Amino acid sequence: MTDLRLRPDLDALPSYRQGKAAPTEAADGPVFKLSSNENPYPALPSVATAIADLLSGINRYPDSSAADLSGAIAARYGVDTSNVVLGSGSVEIVSQLMRATAGPGDEVLFAWRSFEAYPMLVRAAGAESVHVPLTAEHRHDLDAMAAAITDRTRLIIVCNPNNPTGTTVSNAELVRFLDRVPSDIVVVIDEAYQHFNEQEDAPTGVELFRRYPNVAVAHTFSKAYGLAGIRVGYAIAPEPLAQAMRKVALPFGVTSLAQRAATASLEAEAELQVRVDALIAERARVLGALTAGGWRLPESQGNFIWFPLGDDTAAAAEILERHGILVRPFPGEGLRATIGEVEANDRLVAAAGELAAAGITGGLVAVAV
Repeated sequence: MTDLRLRPDLDALPSYRQGKAAPTEAADGPVFKLSSNENPYPALPSVATAIADLLSGINRYPDSSAADLSGAIAARYGVDTSNVVLGSGSVEIVSQLMRATAGPGDEVLFAWRSFEAYPMLVRAAGAESVHVPLTAEHRHDLDAMAAAITDRTRLIIVCNPNNPTGTTVSNAELVRFLDRVPSDIVVVIDEAYQHFNEQEDAPTGVELFRRYPNVAVAHTFSKAYGLAGIRVGYAIAPEPLAQAMRKVALPFGVTSLAQRAATASLEAEAELQVRVDALIAERARVLGALTAGGWRLPESQGNFIWFPLGDDTAAAAEILERHGILVRPFPGEGLRATIGEVEANDRLVAAAGELAAAGITGGLVAVAV
């Protein structure tokens, strides 16, 4: 018992669950962590060197304006630095967007299931979440989202590609939706997995930012750039919104090491693209192998695959773990498996065959493996 006066509305809020940590070895070999959508490649050598060169100065505070990184991002996308807002990963960027737009009595609207941190961040901002179910194909139902807008709606999130399903919306679909959203409601396009999106007619968030005065874009260096452990993300937002976001941002939230690593990563994008292409090719290989084995899964444009297994989810996750594969289960809905090292992906495909043979498929497998 405690006499401390805490917010009672937090009692119903689950804590964010990080992907399960992997021991280095299991009984039959290494264990692979495919539960957190991490990039299996280490930082690019040039990025690691850039970070190492700063270590002697970590006794000093970082540049709170992050001028070098903000300038590099602005140059990369052809926007003004006043439109660039930095944060400790895109999670903190989304949190800034919520706290800058919504408060008690306001609503934040998004598809569900989507990124599991959204409801937690909304509650922390004091606002209310409005969940709009995905379609039967695990995609955003933009018509239903438009219909769910009320006079209390302050922020709408479109996660594209969507986490954890990997599904996308097309440019035409998104433009049609944005045309229906009142101009005083902010729409943020969360493009954490944009580098992996090869969908035909894929929207480009920054182009929509140029076209619509109420659109912001959230990006991260955690996924394609492989900087998840250093925590840096950014928004490109209309200037009034960007100013409001800075007011609620954590002071010195982006460290000197993060700023330098991100800047160096932007300078090495050609080298980075080689790794992105390899992960996309590996995603295609894994999905092809699963399809050949009888699985019928949503087409993913992220660096992960979604298995909508329903009530079979927990049993499937346990079997995969026995095979040294840690995935992210969402009980009663499905599990998400990151595209990792080739050996990890081979194990995932092999273990999926065991799931099918055991009938643990959520009704997804047309032909037993």
